[in-house]
Amino acid sequence: MSVQHPWSRYVAIGDSFTEGIGDPEERSPGGHRGWADRVAEVLAEQTEDFAYANLAIRGRLLQQILDEQVDAALELRPDLITISAGGNDIIRPRTDPDDVAARIEGGIARLRRDRATVVLFNGPDIGGTPVLGRIRGKVAIYNENLRTIAQKHDCVVADMWSLRELTDPRMWAPDRLHFSPIGHQTIARMVLAALNVENSLEPFEAEPMPSQSWRQARIDDIGWAREHLAPWILRRIRHQSSGDFIEPKRPTPGRVRES
Repeated sequence: MSVQHPWSRYVAIGDSFTEGIGDPEERSPGGHRGWADRVAEVLAEQTEDFAYANLAIRGRLLQQILDEQVDAALELRPDLITISAGGNDIIRPRTDPDDVAARIEGGIARLRRDRATVVLFNGPDIGGTPVLGRIRGKVAIYNENLRTIAQKHDCVVADMWSLRELTDPRMWAPDRLHFSPIGHQTIARMVLAALNVENSLEPFEAEPMPSQSWRQARIDDIGWAREHLAPWILRRIRHQSSGDFIEPKRPTPGRVRES
């Protein structure tokens, strides 16, 4: 017999990762499902009157998350909070992972003030991914800082770096920056395991990848650069964000799925 978990009000904060970008679902608020929705669905099955809010907005930098989402989350009086933040800062040139970590620690301390369980995400091992692979060292330094912060403030670590399944290309969306539905499902299983919550989410069963010629791989790379990389760079030059004019998809705690 499974043990019922202790949480009744869950609030997720962060950027596109927590918003669920890469996992489109027309029936979900905002048109995206994502790992946080999947986690909330499982938690809701095990507790009556479970409520869930998601304040994450794509493109948000760490300081924006701290300024816009931390106090807003606390006002909702959650007993479970997940935060994934700093990734959009780390991928930018000349950012210091130690500085980013020092700033997130202040937010973590605030989130823990009412003794809610806080789940803190580290970054995945992106060594094998195009473009992002070159900042693997920065991610590793940031992760070690986050582990220290989590231990100091008694947080649960959602260990993305150790989730080796994420090295499979099928875990990633076509833009190679966000996770696919399979990736979000895999991450949801990891988060639930970190919380010691049993679940019946289907695991990813890896099958051999079809072989691809060098020529086709280069064609795919060129298509990806034109469709996804170039617009991303253009937004950086224009100081624009994919989250401009976007509102949180679940601003107040409510039922995970309406009957």
